[in-house]
Amino acid sequence: MNPMEQMQVFSRVVETGSFTQAAASLGLAKASVSAAVQKLEARVGTRLLHRSTRRLQLSQDGQLFYERAKEVLADLDELHGLFRQADTQSLRGRLRLDMSTGVARQIVMPRLPELLERHPELEIEFSSTERRVDLVREGFDCVLRIGPLGIAEAGLQARPLGLLPVVNCLSPAYLARRGEPRTPDELPEHRLVHYVSVLGARSRGFEYLDASGQQQCQAMAGALTVNNAEAYQAACLAGLGLIQAPRVGVQALLGQGLLREVLPAYRPPDMPLTLLYAHRRQLPARVRYVMDWLAGVVADHLRAEARPAGEAFAAQPQSGP
Repeated sequence: MNPMEQMQVFSRVVETGSFTQAAASLGLAKASVSAAVQKLEARVGTRLLHRSTRRLQLSQDGQLFYERAKEVLADLDELHGLFRQADTQSLRGRLRLDMSTGVARQIVMPRLPELLERHPELEIEFSSTERRVDLVREGFDCVLRIGPLGIAEAGLQARPLGLLPVVNCLSPAYLARRGEPRTPDELPEHRLVHYVSVLGARSRGFEYLDASGQQQCQAMAGALTVNNAEAYQAACLAGLGLIQAPRVGVQALLGQGLLREVLPAYRPPDMPLTLLYAHRRQLPARVRYVMDWLAGVVADHLRAEARPAGEAFAAQPQSGP
């Protein structure tokens, strides 16, 4: 492993805070990562990391070296791509992406073949989860995030892509058994499938915008709490209660009559869709290109959603849950 590769490995260890996670993100053995850092320390003549059984910590020299290494690696990546930027056919290498299951299934996956056909030397690691991944520590190049950004995203670059409409849904079986709620005042007589990002957290209940545009929350009973979009939809299909989901994730089910929209005058606020990436002075050409491609795919979807309902649905890929 040459000195530049050792520097890349060291930077990955710092960013992930773990030899094991760095090895996994780089596709290397943990022993190779450890050896690369040791050889780098021997080469520069100072200890860069303090190691213990519980944690890794940068030394004072290590902190200075890491900050400079980031600049050097960014310059190197820019230099390598200097004469390839105009030639998009030369895009190659690995990217790691993350997004929610609904966005992946309904927006991105149907369009992914065109990207890979145009750039067959790209390799994409595609994560699809409702968990808010740690972009830096887990080695993601970019993520598509639904919902408001939190404190954890404060150090990342954010590119707003638009707003996803959210709808209230019930299954025909539930409606046949318990009837359809017409106003929030009737909700205490109904059941909600509670959704939380982390089990143990408290559900906000039924959220909606009132006539003045103010957001309101109505507490509701419900026997089930989930933290996954697939389980959320499955619970609604099983007749366990009402759900509030981005329309992109339930559009096919609505079109097939497996779910029905209810309380259309009391929808929750639209959810922002944001492209997040690490703060880097010079992103690799393949990352910039794929982020622009994702932004275009999302824009196409939002334009389709803005069409009349029948036309918009016909334009979308028809797939099951």
